[in-house]
Amino acid sequence: MSKTYKIALCQFAATEDKKQNLKRAAEIVEEAVRREADFVCLPEVWNSPYDIKLLPDYAEPEGGPSNALMSELARENKIYVIGGSIPEEAGDSKIYNTSFVFGPAGELIAKHRKVHLFDVDIEKGIRFKESDFFSAGEGITVFDTKYGKVGLAICFDLRFPEMFKAMNEAGAHIVFLPATFNMTTGPAHWDILIKSRALDNQMYIAACGPARDLTASYISWGHSCVATPWGEYCAATDARETIVYATIDVDYMNKIRQELPVGNKTL
Repeated sequence: MSKTYKIALCQFAATEDKKQNLKRAAEIVEEAVRREADFVCLPEVWNSPYDIKLLPDYAEPEGGPSNALMSELARENKIYVIGGSIPEEAGDSKIYNTSFVFGPAGELIAKHRKVHLFDVDIEKGIRFKESDFFSAGEGITVFDTKYGKVGLAICFDLRFPEMFKAMNEAGAHIVFLPATFNMTTGPAHWDILIKSRALDNQMYIAACGPARDLTASYISWGHSCVATPWGEYCAATDARETIVYATIDVDYMNKIRQELPVGNKTL
């Protein structure tokens, strides 16, 4: 298992033009590849506006054009692609908020259906009911790579520490989190939740959000970032379109776990 590797979090905003979204995703992944990223992560719902009224028009089955693109990018560049998430049209007539992961041969190696749907009604803040459109997934997602075991969660899953503990116990040293926090919960809770999950489990948390679009019906907080096993950021950005790069060091994680033993195993 390689002990260090480079990740890239691609922070960009989706438009109502699906072809343009796929084109922009390809461009930004290729840019990350030129900077020698081994893992490239896209934002939550990257092929569609995050708008309940519009999502039905962008839903795809597992083998649809968005996944075909991610598979091609992974294969051609020999990288891992964490496919943010897309609206997945399943055979059971349900729609899931699903993250697909592709390996360096272009093969599908994991998928995570968002377990905890974003149903909130905050006084003088945001009101949003994701369950009006999406169905909930089940369980945790941990998959094997040549860099070790990797966990995967989506946005509101972040608020459930037992999920991250379970991924830790399953051997994950990092969890990728495509996440579209908003202008109410973002400034209030984004930093503390991400750092807490990293600190609790002495692991890396890599959170990738969309860039902020002030004309959208749902305005993203942005602020993609990577938290370390020490509970601090090693890379972070603001709300603009950009790519966040970070080096993941498994030896550093093991060092923290040995120096501050709270029951997390070294790998």
